[in-house]
Amino acid sequence: MIGNPGARRRTLLAAAVGLAAAPFAASPAFAAVPKVYLDPGHGGTDAGAVANGLQEKTLTLNIALQTRDILKASWNVDVRMSRTTDITRSLAYRTDDANAWGATIFVSIHINAGGGTGFESYRYPGVGATTQRLQSTVHSNVLAQMRTISAITDRGLKSADLHVLRESAMPAVLTENLFIDTVANANLLKRADFITATARGHAQGIAAFLGL
Repeated sequence: MIGNPGARRRTLLAAAVGLAAAPFAASPAFAAVPKVYLDPGHGGTDAGAVANGLQEKTLTLNIALQTRDILKASWNVDVRMSRTTDITRSLAYRTDDANAWGATIFVSIHINAGGGTGFESYRYPGVGATTQRLQSTVHSNVLAQMRTISAITDRGLKSADLHVLRESAMPAVLTENLFIDTVANANLLKRADFITATARGHAQGIAAFLGL
C-alpha cells in the first residue's frame, strides 16, 4: 500500500486539503459543529493482523467505539464511523462515505504487525500544515494516554501513500496502536484499561485539534 505518488497528485491533494482547512486555520474553534469520521480498520471477512489470540478488526472497532462515545459525551461534535459492527467495508467505501458526509477530519485506527513495538501514526506525503497539526496532536495525546498504563515506545510521526489518507478530501491521520504479534504489546492490547486509555487519547487529540 505504500508507494511514491507523482508530484502533480501531491500538489493537487495538498491544495485541496489546504482549501478545505482554510476557513478554520485562523482560529482554534470551528464555526459549525465539527464532523469527525472514525474508521476502525478492517472488519468482516478482513480480520487484519492476527496473533496472540487477538484480531486487529476487533481491537480497532473497540477503540473506535469508545473514542466515539468519549467524544460525544464530552464535546459538541458529530461522529460517523465507517463501521460500528463486524462488517466488511472496502477502502473506497470508507473514503467515499467520509467525503460524501463532508467530514471535517478523518481518523483511521489500526493495530500494527511485523515484530516491532510501540505506537506510530501516518499522514499522506506532501500534505499541508493543517494535516501535520492533526497528526501531531492526535499522536501526542494517544501516546500520553497509553503511557498512563505502561511505558510505550514512540515510533514517530510518519507519512505513507495509503488509500484512506490519499483519497480522503479532508485532513486525515492513521494510527498504528502497538504490535499485535509482539507478546508484550499484545498483553497490553488484552487489557480493558489500555484500550480505554488509547480511545481517550484519540478523543482528546481530536478535541484539541478542533479547539473544543
